[in-house]
Amino acid sequence: MTSFREFRGVESWGNDAWKAMCKVRESQPLVQCITNFVSMDIMANTLLAAGASPAMVHAVEEITEFTALSNALCINIGTLSPNWIFSMKVAATRANELQKPWVLDPVGVGATRFRTEKCIELIHLKPTVIRGNASEIMAVVGASTGPTKGVDSTQASTDAVEAAKELARLAHCIVAVSGAVDLVTDGKRVLGVSNGVALLQRITATGCAVTSLIAAFVSVNPGRPLEATAFALALFGLAAEIGNERANGPASLRVNMLDALHSLDETSVTSRIRIAQI
Repeated sequence: MTSFREFRGVESWGNDAWKAMCKVRESQPLVQCITNFVSMDIMANTLLAAGASPAMVHAVEEITEFTALSNALCINIGTLSPNWIFSMKVAATRANELQKPWVLDPVGVGATRFRTEKCIELIHLKPTVIRGNASEIMAVVGASTGPTKGVDSTQASTDAVEAAKELARLAHCIVAVSGAVDLVTDGKRVLGVSNGVALLQRITATGCAVTSLIAAFVSVNPGRPLEATAFALALFGLAAEIGNERANGPASLRVNMLDALHSLDETSVTSRIRIAQI
């Protein structure tokens, strides 16, 4: 059983998370998203609710120009096609050239050989953060995950701690594992985030949405990608908790969660953020 201990008080984590939230709202970072058709709407609305600016740009003819304009890049392999893969690689290469952060969501990796191969090729382009569920992260490092269910995880996030640490060390990046407890690691330190509600699993593309939010937070917190990733996960989870207080099901949770994310205030953030060290 993985154990957690708070190595700073809730208020201390909350204060830092609130400062990061304020930076996003003040800076309004432009996040370029090359993502799947299912997730475009909720990703864009999540970024807008948080105060960032979304752009769904994937045509290779404008990638070089647009990536230069953006503050961060989010790549999601949910609906792969050869043309989009080429655009993803061009955008990731351009982001690295310009020293801009980019975040990879390895949706469904391990389900097919094609998807896995293309994901590995993208990881070789040095993402700042990789965020996936436990099965995806374990599949990337070749761990035994058992039968896959497409984009759904068959493992608990805590089962993927060692795989996440190994991937972070191999890829020289931050790795986040979503689950009942979200895990974030740089290969040495591991943070656990316990904000969120189970009903999020009944809303499509919420994982994709939080990945785009991570990109926004990392872009305005240079030098602190581990903490910025944890803050994005915690604040998204907190918005879900607040939204769930008024929700009657997944559809109303989606609406209320976006409202809550838009309206997050200092008191709620400083008192309700739950981040701990493993």
